[in-house]
Amino acid sequence: MAGMGMRDIKRRIKSVGSTKQITKAMEMVASAKLRKTKKRLEQSRPFSLAWKRALLGFLGDLQGVEHSMITPREKVKKTGYIVITGNRGLCGGYNTNVMKAALEHMKTKEAACVVAVGQKSKDFFARRGYEIPKDFLEMTETPDFADAKDIRKFCLEQYQQEEVDEIYLVYTCFVSTITHRPKVLKLLPLDDEAIESCVASDETLKHPDELAAEANQESIHEKMNYEPGVTTVLDAVVPNYLDSVILSGLLESAASEQGARRVAMENATSNAEDMIESLQLQYNRARQAAITQEISEIVGGAEALK
Repeated sequence: MAGMGMRDIKRRIKSVGSTKQITKAMEMVASAKLRKTKKRLEQSRPFSLAWKRALLGFLGDLQGVEHSMITPREKVKKTGYIVITGNRGLCGGYNTNVMKAALEHMKTKEAACVVAVGQKSKDFFARRGYEIPKDFLEMTETPDFADAKDIRKFCLEQYQQEEVDEIYLVYTCFVSTITHRPKVLKLLPLDDEAIESCVASDETLKHPDELAAEANQESIHEKMNYEPGVTTVLDAVVPNYLDSVILSGLLESAASEQGARRVAMENATSNAEDMIESLQLQYNRARQAAITQEISEIVGGAEALK
């Protein structure tokens, strides 16, 4: 029995060692991807901030203007959600946390549909019976501006055709390698809720009311003239703003996913090392017990021959 126990322990040590090699390799890959994604995220933040400032400036100068992308609809029959997750697991609570945040927000709505960005998002909401009019599954790890534009085009069409009455973006905000926060951001219409969340995203941004007060004080309105017209300007500015926000959400989520995967694989590697150490101790004890038993049998046999 002692021999069988030793063989089982050796087999287990070998199995855990193989797993440790895999988790260590995945940790190194995630670390390399995280460095690249963080660099792209840092480069994109000034671009996103510039579009937020431009939008808030226009809204401050054009207060009271009626526009389909600004004016809330009288009744919200259906809400659209863009939910960004990964295509794979093995990244701790990254996917679960953002999907739970979306699900919690949906409880406050009469009806909801999901534009799933990532396989995990699609599978999660499909299992729960939510309508998924469109999915984007090939962009979660290395998103670019074209991907954000594709998502915006589809969602804006849905909004303009009144398939949905408001749109939210649900993604994971990257704070640090070990800290990631799910966030729900309103995209359309650009009402008070959407503006407040936009202003709160950066301390350097000012509310349109504040910008309007500054403009009135400096008589800027007398100098501003929009050509060919306010509606045309907003039709150009708002989609570009949405592109920048969606791209930012994709990059934030991609960095968060790689950070979460790196931490998860680092923890898995550490756990494997602890398990191997524990198994090695068990093996040594089993081996010592087997040797002691053999010595006892030899001694017993020798005593019997006397």
